[in-house]
Amino acid sequence: MNRFENWFCGSSIWRSVTRKQVLPWLLAGTDLGEHVLEIGSGPGAATEELRKRSARVTSLEYSHVFAVRIARRSQSANGAVLRGDASALPFPEKTFSAAIAVLVLHHLKTQEAQQCAFAEVFRVLRPGGVFFAVEIQDGWLNRVAHIRSTFVPVAPATVSERLSAVGFSNISVAHKGGAYRLRALRPF
Repeated sequence: MNRFENWFCGSSIWRSVTRKQVLPWLLAGTDLGEHVLEIGSGPGAATEELRKRSARVTSLEYSHVFAVRIARRSQSANGAVLRGDASALPFPEKTFSAAIAVLVLHHLKTQEAQQCAFAEVFRVLRPGGVFFAVEIQDGWLNRVAHIRSTFVPVAPATVSERLSAVGFSNISVAHKGGAYRLRALRPF
């Protein structure tokens, strides 16, 4: 992530937007279950809110700096923070009741890495587990905001096919402004 993204994603503005708008839209009408995987927690804008919504949250962050900061700031008993890569999750099969990625997938360096991440999420979800993600669409403004940063947009028109290819079902995509959410189920 570039300096702007690091600043914005760590700001009280983004934390508030995540808590009041993004997560309610993403998770509306859904029970997360007892153990949630937060993929790409970044500075932790969603972490505390997820810990309020689930008995246990494991946050995975690629950046060592962010992972250490979240671990120091969040000393709650129902959470853990690990450093790791979304395309090679360090967890056993069928560990989590839900997995969530907020503005993470476009930071994976290639579409192949994204596909590996989809397969890994499927692997670590329990049967009946749900994968949730919020992503931004491709466009000039998002490209400008990602100068000197990885930006590999996940096209909403192809995401259902890509998730189906690794085994997900009941896939839905909904748009709101320049963002979209996806939900996908690991079948029983």
